[in-house]
Amino acid sequence: MIGVDVGSGDRMALGVLAQYRMATTEQMHRVIAPEVRIEQTRRRLARLRVEGLVDRITLPQAGRTRAWFPTSYGVQLACEWPEMRGHRPSRTVSDPTAVRLKAGHTLTVTETALVFLEDARRRGDVCEPLDWMTEVHHPIGSGEAVIPDALLYYRRGPADGDNGAMLRAFVEVDRATMGPERLAAKLTAYERLYRYVPVVPGRRPTLQEPAVEEWRRRYPLFPRILFVLDGTGLAGVENRVSALRAGAGLLARFPYEVLVLVAPLAELLQHGPSAPVWRPVHDPGRRVRWTESGHRQP
Repeated sequence: MIGVDVGSGDRMALGVLAQYRMATTEQMHRVIAPEVRIEQTRRRLARLRVEGLVDRITLPQAGRTRAWFPTSYGVQLACEWPEMRGHRPSRTVSDPTAVRLKAGHTLTVTETALVFLEDARRRGDVCEPLDWMTEVHHPIGSGEAVIPDALLYYRRGPADGDNGAMLRAFVEVDRATMGPERLAAKLTAYERLYRYVPVVPGRRPTLQEPAVEEWRRRYPLFPRILFVLDGTGLAGVENRVSALRAGAGLLARFPYEVLVLVAPLAELLQHGPSAPVWRPVHDPGRRVRWTESGHRQP
C-alpha cells in the first residue's frame, strides 16, 4: 500500500465544487482547509484552473469577489469517483452565464453548508464536506420530482449522548425571491414524496414484495425538512413562517410525522444551527434544536 495520497487536496477541492456548484475563494478555504493559510487554497484553485478543471467569475457587486465553479471536464472527472457516483450535476453547472445568474442563490446555499460544517467541527459531530449534496433528484410520479437545494448527512457526536445517531435533512434556502405562498407549496411536494409509491408496469404488489414508498429505497427514515430564510427582514420572516404554517395545516398528519423546521440564516450564523433557533412549521411559537429526536414514522 502506498502511504501517500497524492493529490488528495486537489481531489477534495474539485469534488466540493462539483457537488456544491459554486463557492468563493473564502468559502472554499473554510470548507476544505481552514487550518492552513488562505494563500494555499488560492494556489490550489489557480492550479486546478490551469489544468482546466475549474474556472471562475468575478462578482462586481461584491467587491470583485471571485466565485469558482467546475468546468465540464472537471465535472466529468469528478463524477467518475466512487464518492460522487450517483450524483451528477446539471449541465448548466459549468456554464459561465448560468453560474453568474445563479450566483446569489448558489453562494447562499454554500454559506448554509458552511454553517452546518463549522458547527459540526466545533461540536465534535461528523459532517464532512461531501456530506452536503445539492439538488438531488427525487421522483414523485407523472414526470415530476422534488429537488431540494441540498441533502445533508450528519452524525451526532458523543456530546449528544445518543451513540452517534445519523441524521438526514432536506434543506431549502429561500432568499425571498418568491412569494410566501410559493414557498409553502414546497411542503405539498414533500408530502407527495412522502406518500409516493411507484407503479411498476406489469407487476402487482404481493405479500412477499409489497409496494413501498420510493424514499424508503434511499433512507431508513424520511429526512427532516429545514427551511432556511434569508434576504428579508423580521416582517418578511414572519410572513414566510405564517405561510408555511398555513401550508402545513392543509397536509393532515404530514407535519406531525416528519420534522419540518424553519429558521432565519442570520440566527444560524449568530447562534449556530445546533442552537434552539428552529421553529416547527405546525407550531411556530416553539423553539427547538434541529438535531432533536423529532418525529418517527409509524
